[in-house]
Amino acid sequence: MKTDRFITAILVTGVGACGLAQAAEVGIDSTAYDGPAWSPFIVGAGIGVLSWLTFYFADKPIGASSFYATVAGLIGKRLARKHTERLAYYRSHPPQLDWGFVFVLATIAGGFVAAWSGGEIRNEWLPPMWADRFGESVALRALVGFCGGVLMAFGARLAGGCTSGHGISGTLQLNAGSWLAALFMFIGGIATAMLLYHTP
Repeated sequence: MKTDRFITAILVTGVGACGLAQAAEVGIDSTAYDGPAWSPFIVGAGIGVLSWLTFYFADKPIGASSFYATVAGLIGKRLARKHTERLAYYRSHPPQLDWGFVFVLATIAGGFVAAWSGGEIRNEWLPPMWADRFGESVALRALVGFCGGVLMAFGARLAGGCTSGHGISGTLQLNAGSWLAALFMFIGGIATAMLLYHTP
């Protein structure tokens, strides 16, 4: 199984590399990115290689949504051990500091390094686009962000994976359910952005 996943990930990433090569032939330089952050082409290739490594060495897909369930379980074991241990999910998935936990912490650290090295760290509470549309209320932004996070976490657990689990690992394995999930993630994101930022 590990070898099958590894080979499939390499093949699909190879198809993506062929697409970049084709773009280069028509005059698109994927390394000549003039934005302040890292080139999305280089980052995308890096994620593909990371997927190879996780499949090969850990035989696990990249995913982040189970991190929240793990954190909730660890807190539950501290505050209400007997209740937490009786829950069906935690009987089959005992909360522990595993590789997925470390992966999410490393993702946060990596995001900081990318923002710092790309000159993207800003001392601001509200993105300019949000402030222009909804005003300067930090509390409103925090409330909307919290509610959106809850909905995203619920959706990821309901779907059995998040944008990483389905959108990266699942699609790399050519999983039909993951492709469908990724499609609707994009549709939902576009619809939400249109509702939030549409000016009457």
